[in-house]
Amino acid sequence: MRPSPHHARRARGLLGALLTSLVSLAALLTTAPVAQADTTICDTFGSTTIQGRYVVQNNRWGTSATQCVTATDSGFRIAQADGSVPTNGAPKSYPSIFNGCHYTNCSPGTNLPAQLSTISTAPSSVSFNYVNNAVYDAAYDIWLDPTPRTDGVNRTEIMIWFNRVGSVQPIGSPVGNTNVGGRDWQVWSGSNGTNDVLSFVAPSAMSSWNFDVMDFARQAVSRGLAQNSWYLTSVQAGFEPWQNGAGLAVTSFSSTVNKGSSGPGTPGGSTACKVAYATNAWQGGFTADVTITNTGATPVSGWKLAFTLPSGQQITSAWNANLSGSSGAVTASNVSHNGELAAGGQASFGFQGTSSGAFTKPSAFSLNGTACATA
Repeated sequence: MRPSPHHARRARGLLGALLTSLVSLAALLTTAPVAQADTTICDTFGSTTIQGRYVVQNNRWGTSATQCVTATDSGFRIAQADGSVPTNGAPKSYPSIFNGCHYTNCSPGTNLPAQLSTISTAPSSVSFNYVNNAVYDAAYDIWLDPTPRTDGVNRTEIMIWFNRVGSVQPIGSPVGNTNVGGRDWQVWSGSNGTNDVLSFVAPSAMSSWNFDVMDFARQAVSRGLAQNSWYLTSVQAGFEPWQNGAGLAVTSFSSTVNKGSSGPGTPGGSTACKVAYATNAWQGGFTADVTITNTGATPVSGWKLAFTLPSGQQITSAWNANLSGSSGAVTASNVSHNGELAAGGQASFGFQGTSSGAFTKPSAFSLNGTACATA
């Protein structure tokens, strides 16, 4: 049967539509990004890169049992974590994702190591997935060293414990509580025999957070565990498992290091200073009047004075300064009317607080990251 003109036009139209669809599909297949399969790593210190900028590492060092991690487009998950180690000792491993350099393995395009005095901000974010049938901590590591080394162990390790499950605890002992990045933390300090460790333990589990790494670098400087001339060598997010651990995951991670003229809390200026700390103490309380003198030859435009309150002391109110932290490590920064310190000039502020036990004064002060003499 010969098709009518109407049927012929319809057939040609359907054929044209089919050809157009095939051409569109071919273009889509040509231009669309090809999804990459997840990469599983079981080698003891095996690693791979994701997003062209971060390194995912297996980093198994405390056990001979099998551990495998699977790198994803946005992070990694522990695919297999056999065996266990005693919870009163070191963990099995630290599978993690990092920006920077770790034992000569540097992430693509990183600008680390970077001297603290050259970093303005270092924003980072991380999200974790937790499991119940394991003993572990979820920790963010910040590594500092006096030199820009890309190999070996650094001098100071800062750990941020987002979560811990089981009877595990940080290295050292508790040294107080403080507020960093708008959150309260229990602070631990000690040494693992190779490097100093400063740990900040969240009072309850955190599954994600956006924060500035430099807030924690300031803490290390104020506690005498780093100096403004030291280097940030890497930042890492992962897990320390003691028992099991399969299913634990870093579901997202980001890290940026912004260079600028100011370091950890240091707007810039003179590096020579003297601090007078006058107090009036009574049973259960005290006031402190603090005077900063710029003993350098150049002016200071904007100041931050870091010090550590002795155990048992807590600030309840302050004047002529903005305070970060009310116990343990405290940083006082200028307000609008007293931020300029001419050469030989002074600025004063004060605060009131509560105390328990024998009253003592802070043992050290640092102005914009540099140690001050005491009057």
